[in-house]
Amino acid sequence: MTQSTWTLLAESHQALRTVVAGVPASGWSLPTPCEKWTVAQVLQHAAGDQMAYAAKLTGGPGPDGDPFAPSGAISGDPSALVESALSTAAEAFAAVGPDDAEVPVPLPPFKLPAPSAVGAAALDAAVHAWDIAVATGQPSPLTPAVARALRPTADALVEPLRGFAFGAAIEPEAGADEAVSLLNFLGRRADWTP
Repeated sequence: MTQSTWTLLAESHQALRTVVAGVPASGWSLPTPCEKWTVAQVLQHAAGDQMAYAAKLTGGPGPDGDPFAPSGAISGDPSALVESALSTAAEAFAAVGPDDAEVPVPLPPFKLPAPSAVGAAALDAAVHAWDIAVATGQPSPLTPAVARALRPTADALVEPLRGFAFGAAIEPEAGADEAVSLLNFLGRRADWTP
């Protein structure tokens, strides 16, 4: 689809694909900005989240296990794991029309207008791409332009999920760009280092 929100989902998915492909063999056990989770666990969580969105949309199978309790044990090729989840989610969202008012999603409020539902999946993929990138020394895929496009979704959906899916908001420093501001709003320190 050509709607900007679906384009944003494709861009967010591509960011996740790219950073996963860039993780060195020794990088899967590294710590991440997601406290207590390794790179492998963030990958499992991100893939599981995309499968959960697809399952809600199609009634098909969901993630293997609880995305909020990832084991960190990846069997097989990590890129294949993420590709399967992202292609399944993209296919599911391709059937969502821009005017669909009640698109099912896996987290509260469980039904959203199409742009918000697609934006929620894009936000998830983009931010976890950032988590993996900074944990493994890769360039941030979260540009100010992408963050600006994701911010309305974050503003609409994050507050009820604080303490579960998102940490407490951090006040950004004066002059922070949109990417830093979004990360801080989601409870992430944009200057995080391993």
